[in-house]
Amino acid sequence: MIAIGFEGSANKIGVGIMEHSDDGKVSVLANPRHTYITPPGQGFLPKDTAAHHRAHVIPLTLEALAEANLTPKDIDVICFTKGPGMGGPLTTVAIAARTLSLLWGVPLVAVNHCVGHIEMGRMITGADNPVVLYVSGGNTQVIAFSEQRYRIFGEAIDIAVGNCLDRFARILGLPNEPFPGWQIEQRAKKGTQLIDLPYTVKGMDVSFSGILSHMESLVRDHDPYLPDAPYTADDLCFSLQETVFAMLVEITERALAHIGATEVLIVGGVGCNERLQGMMGEMATQRGAHLFATDERFCIDNGLMIAQAGLLAHKHGVVTDLTDTWCTQRYRTDEVLVTWR
Repeated sequence: MIAIGFEGSANKIGVGIMEHSDDGKVSVLANPRHTYITPPGQGFLPKDTAAHHRAHVIPLTLEALAEANLTPKDIDVICFTKGPGMGGPLTTVAIAARTLSLLWGVPLVAVNHCVGHIEMGRMITGADNPVVLYVSGGNTQVIAFSEQRYRIFGEAIDIAVGNCLDRFARILGLPNEPFPGWQIEQRAKKGTQLIDLPYTVKGMDVSFSGILSHMESLVRDHDPYLPDAPYTADDLCFSLQETVFAMLVEITERALAHIGATEVLIVGGVGCNERLQGMMGEMATQRGAHLFATDERFCIDNGLMIAQAGLLAHKHGVVTDLTDTWCTQRYRTDEVLVTWR
């Protein structure tokens, strides 16, 4: 079976094509995407992001079909992101998926964005039953599978870790190309001074808004770009990364110990950060566990992850009726009945 997946819950529009053969082989056929980039210091608005997605969804679809050497008649199922995400961009992708479903006569499967990240990570890395740390611009969750659901053990109670990093990059005026978190990661590699920051872990949950406010006050008190400042922009990026990643490793380790797991999988856009992978890997090694992670091709939002999760569901009888292809900005990971595991 061959699935085409459409992802556009935030500032990236992606179209991926995945094939599951009868002998169990899984093949990645195409995975192009395009990112809406704003000027330094600015975020992306839903209406502008939706306009970007409308402009690129058809060219990306044609590019994916050409790369996979397929025609519409070869597609068995169309998968799209139902949520969570930004309303305007989600709607744009859903309309494209519905239109192609009617034109091609192909069934639809609505996919939870978070579950898409998990299934993509499991497929690419070969992780079997890991504790999952899902970290992105809109979500921060520690997840484990139990009784047909991806159960949330802990999460951010205010803003996601990726949102915290992105907003601090804006405060420093860092470029959004290729993405703000990458800019902070490169700056952090040159930082030498670890600044004491708020460390907010509440049971299995974390909070990042207070850290962000404190970082903003540090920049306001002393311009880190001035030569006589007590700390540099590199020091601030280094300190922010070390603090928030330590918080994430702590709650992931607690979940790992609670269920006795031997695998950890990091997914989501922040998951391609090498420092986070390094810190998590050290913790996993100390516990006799194994870390699974991927690079930006699969960590960052892409259409392939939607195709993979949708195809798994479709092979177990899931089809989304056209009247149910609405989108939602709030769609929790544990709402999905995981019929394929």
